[in-house]
Amino acid sequence: MDAGRLLAHGAPPGRAVRGFTLIEMLVVLAMLGVLASAARPLLELSVQRSREHELRQGLRTLREALDAYRRATEIGAIARSPEDSGYPARLDLLVDGVPDARSAEGRKLYFLRRLPRDPFAPADLRPAETWGLRAYDSPPDNPRAGKDVFDVFSRSERLALDGTRLKDW
Repeated sequence: MDAGRLLAHGAPPGRAVRGFTLIEMLVVLAMLGVLASAARPLLELSVQRSREHELRQGLRTLREALDAYRRATEIGAIARSPEDSGYPARLDLLVDGVPDARSAEGRKLYFLRRLPRDPFAPADLRPAETWGLRAYDSPPDNPRAGKDVFDVFSRSERLALDGTRLKDW
């Protein structure tokens, strides 16, 4: 019975079935290397796409919070002087909160639970420091920080997958 099984597997009778030869192992390793080298660009593309999605979400979240702050200022929920634009002086105010001008108890208005960070910025920076800031009185083609935060943008010089600059989003 054992000899019949050995014959069915291609081994001559009386000889034990052995493992892979060195040549077979080298061929398998070479094929795995080719597959791994083909998968790496796909992995890098996937990581880039994920970071771009995170950047879009962060920009959308911050811009919606800035607009909500402005609307709260316009309805009188946030006190402001006549020369103020109605936008926050710094990004941290969106999380730290501002006094509600309509509340007798001194409650605060909050616009974000936490500040998102720019995924393309260095990891050692605080989230508020990862964004480029544009003041209300600065032009869109030459954004600069000022006495308020009208808009945010990525400071990254990288190109997106669609060929646009991340800082132009």
